[in-house]
Amino acid sequence: MHAITIPTPGGPDALVWAEVPDPVPGGGEVLVEVAATAVNRADLLQRQGFYDPPPGASPFPGLECSGRIAALGPGVSGWAVGDEVCALLAGGGYAEKAVVPVGQLLPVPEGLDVVSAAALPEVTATVWSNVFMLAHLRPGETLLVHGGGSGIGTMAVQLAKAVGARVAVTAGGGEKLERCRELGADILIDYREQDFVEELRKVTGGAGADVILDIVGAKYLARNVDALAVNGRLAVIGLQGGRKAELDLGKLLAKRAAVMATTLRSRPLAEKAAIVAAVREHVWPLVSGGRVRPVVDRTLPLRDAAAAHRIVEESAHVGKVLLTTG
Repeated sequence: MHAITIPTPGGPDALVWAEVPDPVPGGGEVLVEVAATAVNRADLLQRQGFYDPPPGASPFPGLECSGRIAALGPGVSGWAVGDEVCALLAGGGYAEKAVVPVGQLLPVPEGLDVVSAAALPEVTATVWSNVFMLAHLRPGETLLVHGGGSGIGTMAVQLAKAVGARVAVTAGGGEKLERCRELGADILIDYREQDFVEELRKVTGGAGADVILDIVGAKYLARNVDALAVNGRLAVIGLQGGRKAELDLGKLLAKRAAVMATTLRSRPLAEKAAIVAAVREHVWPLVSGGRVRPVVDRTLPLRDAAAAHRIVEESAHVGKVLLTTG
């Protein structure tokens, strides 16, 4: 088969289309003939040499894929060769074939084509595990999503609205904010021109956000704490703005607030399987019913992964950028 390899870390041109050995499914795994994968910022970090795959994972980038089951490993039941699926991966999505632990496998939702399904596994697992399983967003509460135009942001807006929450987003520029509004966002904040703490206070009567989903990290830490409501929960899932910052514990104590941080890729298989099962139970019916949909900005051939990385690096997209093998 062919895959996107990284012989030497570097810029987008470090991604090399090459012939590699076919993977073989082991016990509790399936082999998927990949139809599409999606570009995530973790892929960019891996390409640059800053985010190695977990031990035992594929060396190729790609944290999700969609396609059809080509073979079943020993001990796999409940699935059949030919089933259309999508999957959460620790790596290996940028390839014509990928091996997937059966617990990280999902059926393509009813009414969705197999290529578009590649936009779902990583964002749904990330949003559901952080916003709902960890931060326990409830109907009537306010969620602030940083990077509302990203793949994670566009999914967080839709899922929060589906459960009856009010959603505020930050994004750069009117076009991205308008797309967020179309998805259901109630409060639109242009981070280039507005202070999200002040804007959020204005529209919430000074209360702030009950839950904040943050991809920025250190740069926003102090302001995120300021933006939290009493009993608020801050979930940090990215470090685009750095990894070290000063935290005022006095403000956390006064608000009885919590700061939590998680990653998905390196979790044990059992934890990933539990998250995927929760996504299938709670999110898949919303997708099949048309209340939640993947937001796909554009689709490129897998061979053009370098071009796709440039698009994501420049934030010149809304939602997900997909790569197809066909």
